[in-house]
Formats: sequence, structure tokens, C-alpha cells
Amino acid sequence: MTEVDYIVVGAGTAGCVLAHRLSADPGTSVLLVEAGGRDTHPLIPVPRGFSELLGDPTTAWHYPTRPFGPAEQVEYWVRGRTLGGSSAVNGMVYNRGHRADYDALAARGNPGWGWDDMLPVFTAIEDHRLGASGTRGAGGPLHVSTVDGGDPLLDDVITAGTGLGWQRTRDLNESDEERIGYAAATIRDGRRVSAADAFLHPVADRPNLTVVPGTVVERLVFDGRRVVGVRARQDTEPVEYRAGREVILSAGALATPKILQLSGIGDRATLASAGVDVVAESPNVGARMREHRGFTLQFRLTEDLGYNRLLSTPDGRQQAMDDYRSSGGGPMASPSFDVVGFFKTHPELDRPDAQLLIAPFSMLPPEPGRAIEIEPEPGMLCVAYPLRTDSEGSVRITSADPAAPLDIDPGYFGTAHDRTTSVDLFRAVRRLFATAPLAERIAHETAPGTTVRTDQEIIDAGLVTGTCGYHAVGTAAMGPHDDDVVDPLLRVRGTAGLRVVDASVLPIMVSGNPNGPVAALAWHAADHILAEARV
Repeated sequence: MTEVDYIVVGAGTAGCVLAHRLSADPGTSVLLVEAGGRDTHPLIPVPRGFSELLGDPTTAWHYPTRPFGPAEQVEYWVRGRTLGGSSAVNGMVYNRGHRADYDALAARGNPGWGWDDMLPVFTAIEDHRLGASGTRGAGGPLHVSTVDGGDPLLDDVITAGTGLGWQRTRDLNESDEERIGYAAATIRDGRRVSAADAFLHPVADRPNLTVVPGTVVERLVFDGRRVVGVRARQDTEPVEYRAGREVILSAGALATPKILQLSGIGDRATLASAGVDVVAESPNVGARMREHRGFTLQFRLTEDLGYNRLLSTPDGRQQAMDDYRSSGGGPMASPSFDVVGFFKTHPELDRPDAQLLIAPFSMLPPEPGRAIEIEPEPGMLCVAYPLRTDSEGSVRITSADPAAPLDIDPGYFGTAHDRTTSVDLFRAVRRLFATAPLAERIAHETAPGTTVRTDQEIIDAGLVTGTCGYHAVGTAAMGPHDDDVVDPLLRVRGTAGLRVVDASVLPIMVSGNPNGPVAALAWHAADHILAEARV
């Protein structure tokens, strides 16, 4: 049995940041436990290799949901299964969220998480290609670049956005106004910068840091109400690790509540139905989950532009890879989406409530467990979603067996706000593609198609042909109340020696892609952990 000061469960974005920060003191021992393998897959560094990685069960977990929508389809929520977690397989788009998001966290009774607290954290972790400014950081561990402009098709997208009143910007994180521009991404010199690249690998040779991949944590170990370690499985062998100070769960918004519930921390009825004894009753473990429902719109182009012709055939994909290996550029060096926009669904709103992401290719219908496939005819893809959903889903265990599937209820469109916002943003995307000069590039809408018109048809199309955002939060949310899973310092109520540091602690959605915010959250949490250790 190994004993250390801190056990960090999960080597995704949050876990890599915590390992980096907590092991900086050579007198502090840290064990980082990761269920997936080492990040040696050859496509991980290749930005547009994400399509293969997401479909590969060796690099991604595929969590089935409950059947939902008019088609009663089961969706598979994908999470990274390797060092770096989802940051090693995601689309790399970097957004920080709005000032108002963080101020709302503080206003909900979570002091220390407002924008004035978090902006210095972002500037500390960033190494932005555009250089330091009042809102950007330079010299930090996480490299952020912007997609180079100059593609006529994508420039027409941005120009069309300005025709709708959106501001064209080089730095989408510089303001909270309606804006559109080339995506910021965690890419450096044509290579993905995962959390493992930025935070873990540079410190991996520290003698006080031990990284254990291929190890699935199944339960926490208690001494009374105090968590003193974890029980795990390494291949087929059981292992146990002990922590002298804390166990920190950073397994993400799906796996963290699973570990808590399997360990007896959760809703009494949920635990009883799964055959798990209650150690600490916490009714909102796995509850209050928020996730976007993204609308997928695709358009056929009037000219042979974009990447479809190249990326839809094996020979074309090989050519793109050859170009990438020789120059570090081309389609394979770009993030999942080249253009990002934030916009209001109604002009009277005080800030954007919707986001769109656009790429110069279009996809065949996705199939679970398979890589994304590209259509042969030239097309464009747009994914758009409401930024701050207030519908709630849930994640619950179904058995005391750690191998049993989770019961994931997405909870899409459970509120009038989410339904109305989604219908309005869908129509706004159509207006964008009907605006010059982009409109001249478009032959027709191929998905969901022009027959989708009414509010209900739009909602149904979102459920049937849309996508989850891969941005779930809230399943172990922070707050000041007794029924909040963690307190504002992210300590799990009803226990000692246990903390949660990952997207599950966010009670509300941060406006945009959450990978950057989770890195900042973990960096700031480390400040609290280190301060407590000094007392």
C-alpha cells in the first residue's frame, strides 16, 4: 500500500493542473491516478486527429444516455481516456467565459470565485500568442493561439457576422459583446497542447510526483467520516492507496459523482436502489446537471471550397497528413472549428446568450464508436447552442458494481428558457448563412433541412440530429447551503479529507467551452489547498 500526502483522482485538465501545483513543494508527495493509458497515441498531437480519437475506445470513454427525444435515441457522451483527459481528445477551442459568469458564482454564495479573483488566474496560466494585455496572459504554461485568417470562405462567414452587427475580433476573450472571429485554441506550432503537455509532462520528473495510469478508482476508503484513501483496480488486480492530507476527485462531471455514490456519498434513495450503504447523505450528488443541446446545421456550397473533397477519401486524408508532417500546417493543424461567434438571440439582452462554431467541412451522420466521417460534396458545418442552460439532468449509479452502466438523464429542453433560446438561436444561424457575402457561397441547407420551420420542428430536429456539448457541469456543485455537495472551498460536505476539483463543482454553466475555465478553477483551488496546508 502506497501512502502520500495527496491523491488526485483523474489526470484530465483539473488533475494535471493540481499535480503541477501541489508537487511544486518538494516536501509534498502527490499521487496522480488515471483510469486511461499514457498519452502516446500518435494522433493526440495532431489537432484534427480528434475525430479518430473520439471514436476510439482506447482513447475515449463512451457513456450511453437514457433514450430521449421523439426518436428515443441513445446518445454516447464522450470523455478522454488518457493522460490529459478530454483535453487530449477535444476540439481545442479555448474560451474563458464572461465576467458575469464568475460574478454570478460569487453572488450565489461562493466568495473567491468572482471575475476579479479569476482574471489573474487566467493570465497566470496563459501563454497567448497575441501577447500579454489587460485581459490576456503570456509566459504561462498553457499555450493559446488563434487560427490564422485568410481563407476566403471563412472570411465571408466573419463578414456576414459583422453584417448582423457582431464585432469582428482577433481575441474572442477580450470582451463580452456580440462578436465573431477565428477561434482561439490550445495549439502551438501546429500541435495540440493538452493539459498533460502544459502542466504534467514538464514536471513529471519530480521525485515527489507519481503518476499511475491504467488504474480505475472504484471507491473511497474511510476512517469514520474521514476519507483516507482510495480502492482501485489496475488491470485485474485490486490496489489501495492512502492519503495523509486529502483525496481530491478530479474525474469529471460523470465519473466524479459515480465515485462519490459508489462510496456511499449521495442521495439516500439512489444509493439504496443500487445497494450501497449511506456514509454521508448528500441529495444533490449527480443531480442539478446542466448540459447544452447543440443544433447541427449543414449547408451545401456552390463551389468546390472547404475540406470535404480532401478529407472524405483515404487518399485525400493521407495527403493532408503528409502536408501536416512536412509543414505543420494545413487542415490537420486546425482546431475542430475555425470560426466562433457569440451573439444575442434578442437585442435587448445585456450579453450574448448563444454560441456558434463553424468549420469548412460537413459530416455524414455520426455512428457511435466510429470516427467522424466527411461528406464527399463541398459543405459547411455549424454547431450552435444556448450558453447558459437552466434545464437539469442527472447522473446516477445503477448498481454497487463499479462496472455497471450509469443512468444519465440529459434533461434537454426542460425549461421554457432553453426551448425559446434554442429556437431563436437556430433562426439566427439561418439568418447568418443568408447574409452576404456568405449567402452567395450557399446552395442550400442540407441538415436539418428547409422543411424544419415551426418551433416544435426546430426542437425536435435539435433532439434528433443535434449533439450534446460535451460540457456537462453541476453534478457535485459548490454552494453555501447544506444540500450543496461541496462548499466554496470545494470540500465535500459530510466528510473530511475529501475535495472535488473539476467541472462537476460548477453550479452554472460558464459561457463557452469549459476546458480553459476548468484549468483556471483547478489552479485557483490549488491556491486554497496550499494555503490550508500551511496553516
